[in-house]
Amino acid sequence: MTLTKTEENILKSIVVASEDDPDKPEFPSDDPRWPSTPTIEIEVPGFDNVHLKDESVNPTGTHKDRMAWEMVVTYRQLLLAKQEGRIDELPQMSIISSGSSANAIQDIFKKYHLPNLKVLVDYRIKAEIKDGLRKISCELYETDLSKKALSREDILSLTNNIGGIDITSDDSLGPFDVFYDWMSYDIINQEADYVFVPYGTGHLYENIVNVAVRESKSFLFHDKRLKTNSKSIRHCDFLGATTNNPNTKADKLYSPHLPFVHFDTAWIKSAISRDYIGSESSVYIIQEAYLGRALKVAADNKITCEPSGIAGLALMLQMADKLPKDKKMLIVNTGKTKYST
Repeated sequence: MTLTKTEENILKSIVVASEDDPDKPEFPSDDPRWPSTPTIEIEVPGFDNVHLKDESVNPTGTHKDRMAWEMVVTYRQLLLAKQEGRIDELPQMSIISSGSSANAIQDIFKKYHLPNLKVLVDYRIKAEIKDGLRKISCELYETDLSKKALSREDILSLTNNIGGIDITSDDSLGPFDVFYDWMSYDIINQEADYVFVPYGTGHLYENIVNVAVRESKSFLFHDKRLKTNSKSIRHCDFLGATTNNPNTKADKLYSPHLPFVHFDTAWIKSAISRDYIGSESSVYIIQEAYLGRALKVAADNKITCEPSGIAGLALMLQMADKLPKDKKMLIVNTGKTKYST
């Protein structure tokens, strides 16, 4: 099976400079650079050394743009497979989304003239989010996501995509470590004592910790993107911020049946016991009151964010009494979704 002329042009347009060469970054696609987003110092009352990794500058406003680019790279692989006769047609992709992921993926799919994304949302999702997704040509499907955890087969069926690819799950595309690997190295290179990360699907947190563990336990061979002494990683605590409150303002962190969550208590405890990462590394539940405080601090520092994106700062404020005030704190702000107007 050969490619159509349109598909040939799409394949040529998807350029991956490198997967791990800091001198040849791959993101963002229109102006590759690394680091691609800034880390800035912010003022937080009671703390002396707080920095913030700001993902709000990405094309659609969040770290999900990084995941979206990897989906384009996946289509490059599919186009090559079609060119070689291994598949007959380009499949469509399906995803469960509360808005940010779908918006980022479809935004870049349109730029590369790739098949529209099929999006499964909870029927209670805000009308403005649905309107924003439809405006950029997402194929939208609604269901009650509170009833049960959905399998890959369920998701494909509910999005009328039998034979397609579900990118919500981890058994169709392999490990998620490629989504945020560049971002993970940028975070680790900051040499922070504490790193606070929003925890929704868990992909970002898992990616950061996996990179930290891999580099911490390696004595000889390190990724070219590691710019710090790997021994410093062992003293860094990686803290994920999530919620179990169905009425939370951090709506992108809560799901009654969140599928394909990767966090494993035994795994993280094993990493700690082997002295690969700091002993306080884990995922913590944030209290709603601290989200409000975090938003106030963010506003004072002119940070663009939404409650879910600034949850790491909320966790830091919640743990303030237990934290050494002079140590370096790094807050990961995953940003605020920008929908097309």
